[in-house]
Amino acid sequence: MGQDQTKQQIETGLQLYQSNQPEKALQVWTRVLEKSADLVGRFRVLGCLVTAHSEMGRYKEMLKFAVVQIDTARELEDADFLLESYLNLARSNEKLCEFHKTISYCKTCLGLPGTRASAQLGGQVSLSMGNAFLGLSLFQKALESFEKALRSAHNNDDAMLECRVCCSLGSFYAQVKESMKIALQHGDRPLQALCLLCFADIHRSRGDLETAFPRYDSAMSIMTEIGNRLGQVQVLLGVAKCWMARKALDKLSQLKLHCLSERICRSKGLQRELRAHVVRFHECVEETELYCGLCGESIGERNSRLQALPCSHVFHLRCLQKSGPRSCPNCRRSSMKPGFV
Repeated sequence: MGQDQTKQQIETGLQLYQSNQPEKALQVWTRVLEKSADLVGRFRVLGCLVTAHSEMGRYKEMLKFAVVQIDTARELEDADFLLESYLNLARSNEKLCEFHKTISYCKTCLGLPGTRASAQLGGQVSLSMGNAFLGLSLFQKALESFEKALRSAHNNDDAMLECRVCCSLGSFYAQVKESMKIALQHGDRPLQALCLLCFADIHRSRGDLETAFPRYDSAMSIMTEIGNRLGQVQVLLGVAKCWMARKALDKLSQLKLHCLSERICRSKGLQRELRAHVVRFHECVEETELYCGLCGESIGERNSRLQALPCSHVFHLRCLQKSGPRSCPNCRRSSMKPGFV
């Protein structure tokens, strides 16, 4: 069977499938697979068979054809075909609840460099990984993957992917809600905190920031109560993302945000991100003129006691005590009866 004939038969199978004749479509595609010598055509037929068996709930058959598709992609020596086939293999294992294998194949997809299809399929890879993390009850990782998939759907104007992500988020919310119910019944404070954090993250991902903030506050209260430092960092990270989503930060809020982000990146050893936040922190300091006019150090970078003069200029208390000025070093106005901040 030649290349043109293979394409024609693939199209015939698609028409039969779309006209609600799946078994006849499968027969056509199977014959093409048996007779065609065109590797690209065989790859496309295998993709049709994988999709059809997935939609028909025949997941073992889906996996079988996904494995054959991987071998065909390797023969073609094409990174785009390899990415698509690994994604189908990940989806097959996801349907069979082999979640660890799903995550492994998704990571293989993300590790393939220089593929043209990565922009279109990256969101689907993240969605499959998120579903696998959800199956393993790794809520935070699941939500991170769903958020990546949703961003990809928006960037590529992919309504179908967005719909699938929203369905997964619905399942995510239901599972977290059930976990919260169990946590309340058993008085499990760590699980309650985790569920509250997940609820807050869900609302943030949906853009419902007014609901997200109180959930973060509740989660922080419990994290502080039980001494979970990592949990506190995760809460603060979520709050920072909320502020960034608002895109309405004043300079002081930006300063606080970059200061917090710097501490988080430093604790996690993220050197490139750390440098970026340090630069932005100092830029905000310059823009707001938040530095001591006596020693030149930025205010807020370290825990130091400050002193505000009647003219509203602020200095380090230690600097004023050392110099003992009778007037403000900035504007030279009288500095009697200073106030503390």
